[in-house]
Amino acid sequence: MSTPVTEERRQEYWRRTLRITAILLAIWFLVTYVVIWFAVPLNQFTFLGFPLAFYMGAQGSLAIYVVLIVFYAWYMNRLDREFGVSEEG
Repeated sequence: MSTPVTEERRQEYWRRTLRITAILLAIWFLVTYVVIWFAVPLNQFTFLGFPLAFYMGAQGSLAIYVVLIVFYAWYMNRLDREFGVSEEG
């Protein structure tokens, strides 16, 4: 038997959802805009033989986006189970 969903638990669930969303959006912003804004200085560094800003624009940012999506899905499924709102019966 799961814990009843009270107003306090709803607020806690929403607070944690907003927090993880804000963190992941900040990472997305960093990867998407900050890397491009500082492309020239970042190109002094190489990653796998490519200038860093070029690599991030070509493949690195896409890989990070996939990791963000997978992490968000995993985290939210875990949070849903913890608060008893999971769709998994």
